[in-house]
Amino acid sequence: MQATDGRTGLALATVYLVWGSTYLAIHLALAHFPPFLLMGSRFVLAGAVLFAWARWRGARMPTAAQWRAALIVGSLLLGGGMGLTAFAQQSVSSGMTAVMIACSPLVYALWAGAFGDWPTRGEWLGIVCGSLGAALLASGAELSGQPWGLLALLCAIVCWTLGSILSLKKFTLAPGAMGFASEMLLGGMLMLLIGLCRGEHLNLPISGVAWAAWAYLVVAGSLGAFSAYMYLLPRVSPALVSSYAYVNPVIAVVLGATLAGEHVGRRESIAIVIIVCSVVALTAARRATPAVVPPAEVS
Repeated sequence: MQATDGRTGLALATVYLVWGSTYLAIHLALAHFPPFLLMGSRFVLAGAVLFAWARWRGARMPTAAQWRAALIVGSLLLGGGMGLTAFAQQSVSSGMTAVMIACSPLVYALWAGAFGDWPTRGEWLGIVCGSLGAALLASGAELSGQPWGLLALLCAIVCWTLGSILSLKKFTLAPGAMGFASEMLLGGMLMLLIGLCRGEHLNLPISGVAWAAWAYLVVAGSLGAFSAYMYLLPRVSPALVSSYAYVNPVIAVVLGATLAGEHVGRRESIAIVIIVCSVVALTAARRATPAVVPPAEVS
């Protein structure tokens, strides 16, 4: 059990730290990569690498039902969630993006409740505190966006949270890394197809900074953080796994202060404290609830 908690903590830290930095990487890459080609190419490559590694380790090929599940979940999580988020970032300010993404845990909780898994009182407390903290943190930034960008971001949140819940309650992916790989491959291919249908094309020549940002998204964002997120889904509560929406802006602020010398004022400090308290509340609520061990780990 201690080993499981250690892996869970490492996966949470990976999602918090990496996804907190991918907003900047996406922003840098979008200067030369259009949104759906950017997101599709990163997940197709990451999925292919993970697929080859899983097969080399002896993993079985997914069944037809598992490929179908990967297509549905991958279309929602990646095509709808990440693809539309990148599309929206072309016209929505980072502050507005942070505020809207902070709604994800609430939407996630509502989807989970529709399947009979309502948050506990402690988890509701964490959700409310985290939402307030994220809103306070973003209040000093420019809150602007085109209507079509805001609509795309709202649709991205709905698709991402629904896909996350369906992967737990409705559809069964292939076990372990093969499930993650098949999901990334099919979701990435869908985004490439959307990009080609939209007539997207690369802005050549691609700068070294854009290539570095794209590579970071492939390795850290897809192979690392997305796999960690899928690992967490069956192991922690929906409220805790979606708490990245509160923590990611904090990571972005800390990176800005550390690497770019940006000023962190009283408002930002208070917001960070509130968000940390929300994560503590969610973690405490999780520990008060008996853990659900995935079937593959039952001995």
